[in-house]
Amino acid sequence: MSRTAPAPTEDTARLDNLTLSRKEGWRSFVESPARPQPETLSRKRLKALAEDDLIDYNRHRRAWHANLGPLKTPQLAELHEDLWDIIDSNAQDGDKAKGAVGIDAFPGLGKTTSVLAFAKEFHRREAVEAGQFTSSGHERWPVCRVGLTGSTGMKDFNRAMLKFYAHPGTERGTAAQFADRALDWVLSCETKLLIVDDLHFLKMREKSGVEISNHFKYIANEFPVTLLFIGVGLAARGLFSEGSSYSDSVLGQSGRRTTPLGMRPFTVENNAARREWRQILLAIEQRLVLADKYPGMLADDLSDYLFERSTGHIGSLMTVINRGCQRAIRTGTEKLDTGLLDGVKGDAAAEQGRRELQAAIQSRRITTTTKTRAG
Repeated sequence: MSRTAPAPTEDTARLDNLTLSRKEGWRSFVESPARPQPETLSRKRLKALAEDDLIDYNRHRRAWHANLGPLKTPQLAELHEDLWDIIDSNAQDGDKAKGAVGIDAFPGLGKTTSVLAFAKEFHRREAVEAGQFTSSGHERWPVCRVGLTGSTGMKDFNRAMLKFYAHPGTERGTAAQFADRALDWVLSCETKLLIVDDLHFLKMREKSGVEISNHFKYIANEFPVTLLFIGVGLAARGLFSEGSSYSDSVLGQSGRRTTPLGMRPFTVENNAARREWRQILLAIEQRLVLADKYPGMLADDLSDYLFERSTGHIGSLMTVINRGCQRAIRTGTEKLDTGLLDGVKGDAAAEQGRRELQAAIQSRRITTTTKTRAG
């Protein structure tokens, strides 16, 4: 009998980008159990696997490394603390408009991932405290998520809310009628958090953008929800601004009610920052399932290199590590080192910023090593 690896048994939903804009997909995201980490086998045990068992084991490893997050980075923890403060303070009675949140940060810093992790916790808390159904017998949906596109108008936005709930009335009606239907379902399902992702796609200083901004103000006034906007360059696009023009004054009203939050990159400017970088590498290292992985593979031997490759952005870091693990498994290398990772392509923004960092690290003008470790 061949020696086999204990294959993880998982029923994890395979989600596409649109699934989270539908309640069934959202529930799968919230309720699916955590993906089990495959056992790390030695090379000897790998060689002992039967061919079918090895194929199955590597399939699980590929899926595992492609879904390593979310990691509880300091940035994620800070954002979640702020969000809990804001959401829990928005328990006002219905005659009071609730404060909104605008998460504004560069791409690759984990905005959406962090918000989804928070929203999952919030949904679970509400379901535990109040039950899966409302007192009127309706399904409880604490969270509604809407993703914007470059052509989203007021009617499209309202229809997207209705489609999240699988409302039958999404094909015919005016923008106002769609809004009334959405309000009915928000009230019936006792939704408390409305996530609006990719707000930067909205051209807020054009007529359609002003209309949507007015519509957000209407939602904040009439819907018993906290609006949570996610985007890039929201301040520059006018979400938080005050001004003298008509569009700026309208958007300024939103600014008075919207709390801006951000996500910072990792830096190595001081010892505390370098410790944060080391801790995230140690956390990732523990999750890697490679036969020749060893303590310090990332946090010691690849610390400078990975900072250079990622420029401190968690998204770029996870891209390089994920792709490196896929190549390490496929080629039988079974570990990460500079030789293997040099052949792995990263995202364009990280590669563009890499040269300057590479020169600074090589000249020792900056380092990711803490003073304690260095001395």
